[in-house]
Amino acid sequence: MRELVRLAWPVFIAQIAIIANGMIDTVMAGRLSPQDLAAIGIGAAIFASVFITSTGVLLAVTPTVAHLFGAGRHGEIGEEVRQAAWLALGLLLLVEVLFLFPEPLLAISKLSPDMEHRVRDYLGALAWYAPAAMVLRLFHSASSGLGLPRPAMMLSLLTLALKAPLNWVFMYGHFGFPALGATGCGVASACASWIAAGIACYWWATWADYRPYGIFTRWNWPRPAAIKALLKLGLPIGATFLVDVTAFTFMALFIARLGPTASGAHQIAANLSVLCFMLPTAIGHAAGVLTGQALGARQPLLARQAGLRGFALGMGCTVVLALLLALNNHRLAGFYTSDPAVQALAASLILLIALYHLTDGLQSIAVNLLRGYKKATAPMVIYAVALWGVGLAGGVLLGLTDWLGPARGAAGFWMAGTLALLLAGVAVAGYWWHISLQAVVVQNKPAATNTTP
Repeated sequence: MRELVRLAWPVFIAQIAIIANGMIDTVMAGRLSPQDLAAIGIGAAIFASVFITSTGVLLAVTPTVAHLFGAGRHGEIGEEVRQAAWLALGLLLLVEVLFLFPEPLLAISKLSPDMEHRVRDYLGALAWYAPAAMVLRLFHSASSGLGLPRPAMMLSLLTLALKAPLNWVFMYGHFGFPALGATGCGVASACASWIAAGIACYWWATWADYRPYGIFTRWNWPRPAAIKALLKLGLPIGATFLVDVTAFTFMALFIARLGPTASGAHQIAANLSVLCFMLPTAIGHAAGVLTGQALGARQPLLARQAGLRGFALGMGCTVVLALLLALNNHRLAGFYTSDPAVQALAASLILLIALYHLTDGLQSIAVNLLRGYKKATAPMVIYAVALWGVGLAGGVLLGLTDWLGPARGAAGFWMAGTLALLLAGVAVAGYWWHISLQAVVVQNKPAATNTTP
């Protein structure tokens, strides 16, 4: 359990730092103009759909490196990271095309010429951010697989520390720089990330913890077999992120039809949901790393035990957070808004979020554990069917129609989402139980056969 906590808490801090970066952008843009705030909101939605899906593919590096580390095949780790770098380059080219030529994506929103210009400039700045962010994602994934989450946490905190000062310089115009508004936010992100990426490469090359793997000591051209193996695991992971992002995006768009009160209350609920989600995700990620390392060492029983400890700690923390949400729903709603109508609706939604969080924590831990077994396709299919088929479609039925009783508004979407994640959580947890038990049985079969008289 101590090793699980050691790996989990830096991941949790790093995730909170990333969320805080987004909050800084929102607050500082809100002080400029509604147009700048809207430009960042629209640009961030495009960014989430494109970039988070792409970098999600690189999460395949974590279990791959963990297996090699557990097997003691340290000499192959540098080779895998270099092959992942070629994969990241290919993903980056796709991302850059969409950021530099976003017309097809912007056409969906039917923006005014002024707003389209602002969003285009913001995405253009993010095009400079993307290469450094790819390096940082690769560094984070490889470091996690090695059981070294603290360096990635330190870099996340560094970018957080740099973000507000750089925003102040580029968004508002100081030290001789022009006031760039929303675009300055993207420029600040690029500057902070390039600094962090440079430090990451320096650590890879010089730190004693990384030197044995020789990440920079050799040059390798792309090997189709290695990249294919990474894509086989990474594409379903990236698709899972895409399902999540699109489900939440469409959920927000449907709820927006109900008016600003419902939309504002939903935004509060969604923000709390994301914050609470980070803790079981960090624990699940850590347990997945320990699982991968144990499987690499050919110890499936140890891998299963790591998973059970991950469920115990993760669900324990999830229950505590759910109780805190339920007992403090009115206080939390009041923290976000002073509007009585929004506050009342948000407080009722937070009660649903408490239940939603229990199911979300279950599926998050199970999905991360399955990645340790290099299983991502089945969880992705389960997740897509649950979130789109049950969560989104069910949300429309419960929230916007009277087919299943009176329309429940925003609450209907969260009810359907809770049911969707409950089904997904039970399914992926059951799949993990089967896979982990099967691995133990398969390893014990030869021993049982050899001892038969």
